Amino acid sequence: MTATAPIPQPSPSARLSAAPAGYPAPMYPHRATEAQHSERRIRSFQPRRGRMTNAQAGALDRGWETYGIAIDGSPLDLDTLFGGLPVTLEIGFGMGETTAAMAAADPATGILAADVHTPGHGNLLGLLDRDGSRNVRPAAGDAVILLRDMLPDASLNGLRVYFADPWPKPKHHKRRLVQASFLELVLPRLAPGALVHCATDWEPYAEQMLAVLSASPELENLHPEGDGTGWLEPADHPDGSVPGYAPRPDWRPVTKFERAGIAKGHVVHDLLFRRR
Repeated sequence: MTATAPIPQPSPSARLSAAPAGYPAPMYPHRATEAQHSERRIRSFQPRRGRMTNAQAGALDRGWETYGIAIDGSPLDLDTLFGGLPVTLEIGFGMGETTAAMAAADPATGILAADVHTPGHGNLLGLLDRDGSRNVRPAAGDAVILLRDMLPDASLNGLRVYFADPWPKPKHHKRRLVQASFLELVLPRLAPGALVHCATDWEPYAEQMLAVLSASPELENLHPEGDGTGWLEPADHPDGSVPGYAPRPDWRPVTKFERAGIAKGHVVHDLLFRRR
């Protein structure tokens, strides 16, 4: 009896490219679950495919099967995935420059990095390969599903939300990620002492973030009096501080996106809260 030759399987990047454009997020490298197709709720992101460079596609093909996570609703064992490291969840890493820099600077922290932008996953994997960092697991898909269905309680030592889409039009404010309903989902997943770090260059969104985080009795603002300088006119705050906001910590690199926002006259705010 002649053995049947195995059917060649397409590469991860080819499988993703063939996925229907209507998916709610790139469930890389396999199909989204039926539950995600049928789920009806407001999302804080718009699905984006984007054009991958050859370098990004190559990084995906080399690294995704080893390091990538599809956000498909399946529970995760973070201790196994990160070898017992304390884990910080980063939601929305863009092209991954900040994530890669922070991972290289702090190899003792595991980073679960969630985003829906496929070229960004490829770029991040390429940067991690360049730096030799092995403490990051990129996750593709909706962070709400990740938090709600895949992470156990008290499993995270930190949460980072840097420069999330501000949805500036009033009719789109309901799409903003950081709001009370999101916080209700996040808080049970945070271990006591976990650090919540948000940053935005859209001042009205910073005000909303501050209001939402300050309203929770389970969170402590690490800078209630404000230690940042230069964000408002001296006449408004003669001591140079902005109540409730924090100075940019040394561990958060300034990104190209952030520099572009500053060049446009945007005001950058950091918020640092700790889980009680």
